[in-house]
Amino acid sequence: MDFTQSFDNDKKKTMKLSMLLCCKVYISESRNTAALDLIEQAVSRDPETVIVNKFKDDNYNRVRYNLVSYVVHDTLGSPIYTPLLQSLVAMAEAAYGAINLESHSGAHPRLGVIDDISCHPLARASLDEAAWLATAIASDIGNRFHVPVYLYAAAHPTGKALDTIRRELGFYRPNFMGNQWAGWSQPDILPQKPDHGPETVSRARGVAMVGARSWIATYNVPILSTDFAAARRIALMVSARGGGLPTVQTIGLVHGEDTTEIACFLLEPNRVGADRVQERVEMLAAQIGLDVEKGYFTDIHPEMIVERYKKLISAGPS
Repeated sequence: MDFTQSFDNDKKKTMKLSMLLCCKVYISESRNTAALDLIEQAVSRDPETVIVNKFKDDNYNRVRYNLVSYVVHDTLGSPIYTPLLQSLVAMAEAAYGAINLESHSGAHPRLGVIDDISCHPLARASLDEAAWLATAIASDIGNRFHVPVYLYAAAHPTGKALDTIRRELGFYRPNFMGNQWAGWSQPDILPQKPDHGPETVSRARGVAMVGARSWIATYNVPILSTDFAAARRIALMVSARGGGLPTVQTIGLVHGEDTTEIACFLLEPNRVGADRVQERVEMLAAQIGLDVEKGYFTDIHPEMIVERYKKLISAGPS
């Protein structure tokens, strides 16, 4: 038996299970099964990158994939390689080839086919490693696919927030039927210079946001009403921006024929959790005579992400 090889294999296995990064990839499509199949097949070509979770919403016409893999460092401790980068480039190529933003519509705002890629450290990985990956992804998407890319949070030189960039680009303004988003409605020459890629937009592809930050929770609260304006007012009053709950970002959206919902980013879920959001939405809705359903998470806890990754990578090829 080659004990050196055995040791190297054990070391590699430990690395794969301890230094992990997760990319949440938000794509503007959920109804076109053939397109999603092509995107998932592109990721599956590398068994070292695993899709550990998928959440799609046909009302929003939007899907989110959670991709996980390990990160390798040089002798000085700096990150130099992760299978995630190549997998995300393959995913982007498939998405841009299968989806045309001009023919897309839904009840959730978006600015691009690949609307957002959010990189997060897991297990023993750090935010610096997530920022390194985000910067590499942004460069590849901008250069290879000629898509303007904006960096945010830890990947941005000054830590610029995602919602700030989105407001500058008109992300939150519906352009169809008063409460929907369709096609590309922004200027072809962007008002803000992107960090990577051209300043002119392909209407078929739009722009992309790529960032790095600590884990956030996503929690949506349904309201049994079609009053879009009321949902927007409630969302603002729940959010930190509107003087509501700190570290909570929200948007009110139409969700199906009979309901609206408050979609929430909990930026520090251990500080302000879903229970407080639920209570605040119920209180504000009751004040104007609206009923609220129990909210739901659209993602799973990071510890569960790690456990799923371990099981899936163990079941795959050695």
